[in-house]
This record gives sequence, C-alpha cells and structure tokens, in this order.
Amino acid sequence: MPGPTKVLLVEDNPADSDLIAEAFDREKIAVNLSVVRDGEEAMDYLLRKKQFSKACRPDLILLDLNLPRKDGRELLSELKDHPKLKVIPVVVLTTSESEDDIMVTYQLHANGYITKPRSLKEYTRIAHGIDDFWFEIAKLPPRSANGINGTTDINGTTGSNGTTR
Repeated sequence: MPGPTKVLLVEDNPADSDLIAEAFDREKIAVNLSVVRDGEEAMDYLLRKKQFSKACRPDLILLDLNLPRKDGRELLSELKDHPKLKVIPVVVLTTSESEDDIMVTYQLHANGYITKPRSLKEYTRIAHGIDDFWFEIAKLPPRSANGINGTTDINGTTGSNGTTR
C-alpha cells in the first residue's frame, strides 16, 4: 500500500486520542491518523461532507463505542450496511468489557475488539499489535476498492487528500 497507512480514529475523549497518537509515534508506525469525535462526524468524514470534503478513505477505522450523538454501535451498523464503506476494516477500541458489547459488535461485523488500556505502555503494545497484524500481515482492501481512493470519494467527486487531527 503506497504511503503511510490511513487510520480514522472515532474517539470523543481527547486524552485517549492523544495516547493513541503518542503510541503510534513511539513505535515509529507510519500512520496518517485522522480523528473525529462522534459517529455523525465519522460519516461526514467518510462521505466527504461539510468540513471533510478533502478527506480520503481510511485503510482502517478505530472505533470507540460510547460516543455522543451517534454512538459506535449505530455507526458500525451504518458502515457495514453501506455498499462502499463496508469493506473498510473496523476495530472497536473501547472501555467496555461487556460480553454483550463484544457479541453485538461482532454481530455487526466488527473486524476486532480491543479493550482500552490504562497506560501509554499498554497503548504502545496495542499500536504495535495493530501495526503487526493490520499493516504487515493482513491484506487490506486497496484504496481504490469500490471506486474509493485518495482522490475520488464514494460519490465519485474528485478532490485532494486531507486529514484532521
């Protein structure tokens, strides 16, 4: 996959966003990390609406479940029902250890479930695991899958790449 891996982090807690970013930095993992704060912003980003008109398709989505406005479960369901977004792998990264949450997210076709750690050291271990599996071992869908790439959005509109953090 050319260039750094593009990761969309859907996380409403700035402290957690910072820890995740720091973990990738400490491990020297080449990611282009974009952060949105809730499920509605995530859909705007993925559909390149509003302030995200220049956003590009992520290679992986890290999704918190407990979000304002549209929570992670609703977003996951919407993503996996969308004909062009459903190919993007989604790893749930949440504080919940509930077996019900784990079961529901896998039923909604999450590609993984990780309980948020409590320290930077543990976040670093998770970042390393994500890098090893998702960016080195697994084969991700090409950015051009279903007509989605860095310059063409899912609606066929062209534009340049852009991220937020």
